[in-house]
Amino acid sequence: MTTHESVYRGLRERILFGGIPPGSAITLRGLAESMSVSPMPIREAVRRLIAERALKMQDNRRVLVPPMTEARFQEIVFARLALEPELASRAMDRIGKAELLRIANYDRAVDHAMADGDVPGYMQSNFRFHFAIYEQAGAETLTALVESIWLQFGPFMRMAYGRIGTSALEDHHQAAITAIERRDREALKAAIAADISQGMGFIGDAVLKHPA
Repeated sequence: MTTHESVYRGLRERILFGGIPPGSAITLRGLAESMSVSPMPIREAVRRLIAERALKMQDNRRVLVPPMTEARFQEIVFARLALEPELASRAMDRIGKAELLRIANYDRAVDHAMADGDVPGYMQSNFRFHFAIYEQAGAETLTALVESIWLQFGPFMRMAYGRIGTSALEDHHQAAITAIERRDREALKAAIAADISQGMGFIGDAVLKHPA
């Protein structure tokens, strides 16, 4: 992996898991210093992430996570509900025992993080759970679209769960695992849709209805 690609992935992951809080602006130099690299790969990574709508460049050359608006939030919810249950449905027939074991292990990590109130751990394990399913769909374009959507709401998920914790979350993952075991496509799609609706509902309530 080249330095440019490594920096891009590192910065992308930082955004995805809420490492850059919404509303806080940071300079390219500051990002370079925090990642111990030169400004050049940072500029390239930021350019790519601006194209993915994960970052926004201000007039003073500072970058920040774009603010969440009601219209943008509704677009994200619509896109997630349209794409993610479909990806899960396409993946189901490709998920064997080894893949199911990996998915279940990620779900256990989610449970542990929820019990411990570990918001970063919850976010990382939750992401891995979902994409361990979606990546089995063999639909690279759709999966890439969903990844870019997660980049746009990830920082706000961190904000929401940082405020309300994880103890109030209902576990829809087990329903998804059971549906895969039974090869029940509609139940799998319903479990993924319920999980999305719950998570985005928390974000909408914390970010849009009760902004800081």
